Amino acid sequence: MGTDWLTDAVIYEIYPQSFADSNGDGIGDLRGVIDRLDYIASLGVDAIWFNPCFASPFRDAGYDVADYVSIAPRYGSNADLVELVANARERGIRVILDLVVGHTSTDHAWFQEERAAAGPNPLGDRYIWRTDEPSVGWGIDLPGIPAWVPSPGPRPGWYLKNFYDSQPALNFGWVRTDPEQPWRDGVDSLGPQRNRAALREIIDFWLSRGVAGFRVDMAFSLIKDEGLVDGQRASVEIWREIREWLDVAYPEAVLLPEGDEPRTGAPFAFSADFALVIFGAHASLFDNQGAGTLPWQTPGEPFFGAAGAGSTATFLQAWARWHTDDPARRVVLASADHDFSRLRCGDRTPEQLGAAFTFLFTWGTIPSLYYGDEIGMRYLPGMPNVEGAVCNPGYNRAGCRTPMQWDDGPNAGFSSAPADALYLPVDPATDRPTVAAQDGVAGSTLSLVRSLLALRRATPALQGHAPTRVVHPGYPLAYARGETHLVVVNPRREPALLSAPEAQAAQFVWGSGAEVRDGAIALDGFGYGIFAI
Repeated sequence: MGTDWLTDAVIYEIYPQSFADSNGDGIGDLRGVIDRLDYIASLGVDAIWFNPCFASPFRDAGYDVADYVSIAPRYGSNADLVELVANARERGIRVILDLVVGHTSTDHAWFQEERAAAGPNPLGDRYIWRTDEPSVGWGIDLPGIPAWVPSPGPRPGWYLKNFYDSQPALNFGWVRTDPEQPWRDGVDSLGPQRNRAALREIIDFWLSRGVAGFRVDMAFSLIKDEGLVDGQRASVEIWREIREWLDVAYPEAVLLPEGDEPRTGAPFAFSADFALVIFGAHASLFDNQGAGTLPWQTPGEPFFGAAGAGSTATFLQAWARWHTDDPARRVVLASADHDFSRLRCGDRTPEQLGAAFTFLFTWGTIPSLYYGDEIGMRYLPGMPNVEGAVCNPGYNRAGCRTPMQWDDGPNAGFSSAPADALYLPVDPATDRPTVAAQDGVAGSTLSLVRSLLALRRATPALQGHAPTRVVHPGYPLAYARGETHLVVVNPRREPALLSAPEAQAAQFVWGSGAEVRDGAIALDGFGYGIFAI
């Protein structure tokens, strides 16, 4: 079987701080998730992906790890995670953790040990230190913030960071060494080898406790002087070694990268590519810049916009590129995630979500459903900068991290804590969507998601194994799945008509505002339909 289970799976991403608070401290926890597992199972998903839940000072929402083998106390304990994994398995749901390996927190014991030393560790440094004053740094820089940070002492010099100063980069070596830059360890030096061994130990620790795999943050940034020109081959090779070990030790374990795996001509290390919501392919479909604009983004009308002024060209080009080396290559496509706008942001209405979900769940990707999107939770602008959510002046991630809205009780049922003690404020709107208001209600977003995922589960042609063939790339978007089903979606407010050979004998299976009429398929504004052909 191996990782084949992933091909037809649907993932549910949970930002643990904001899902369900069981102890009234205002922050979500694992016990809260355990209490909601029946709800999660009712959606029809196959796996939960948790954002980092390891011990952390939470200067970057847990993406600054202080201990890789301990659950953060605010979420519970290691035993709670093991219980959650077992209870989820009883419901046919696997658990995927988020693994941050390009850097740690400055609070990590590894960093504390090295900053307290007088000089390099004879066993090899786990971090990248230099004593000559840096002019140009390597690393992932934020505007106006240098990549090299002065040592907090007593160790002299500077250390390399990735994002925030509190996130020192781990040392996995350099492709190009230079005697005049002795801090550039080769990839086979002692420090990089220690970190590679630790990486395997961390993965083994959690897989041995029943975890199904990892989504890997910054997976291809381990070797700091690699860029796109180099194909990031040395970073990929680290993961390929991990994959070869997993194939023997944990053959069903999956690795999902943050982004696309660079094509090196060798077997893939990761189980799928991941179409990130902040980059072109995904943004061209759904992004209306609700959270702001990052430097590399060009604001524009998405294809799933009411004006009908977008295009599928960017997405389809990426889809073709993803499959150039391997036609069966899997791709994760999310409704949204913890780093950008929700599916419902800006002026997008619940009426528009049906076409978007129909596409997301039937295109042939591995769909990832962000918590709350199944009820149409909104991206909330102007949220406070909590745990590093504002990492760019024009880019606020907090608006997609607000508490799950369960009912119309205090704090929308998320927590019994005082409102001012919550991790983030709850949507203040009186008409905010909730699970309780939509549960079992025909026509609700929640009912639509459950119905569509049930149809997907019952129809192999709508899952991941079947091929996808584009019938019409514009408005309406139409594509054949497995040559037995035709999916047609019209994301714009104006009606649309599909005149194609596949439409002539099509038989309606599921949808809204879509019908076969005179050998064509007519769709209302925001209509969508699945047909047998």
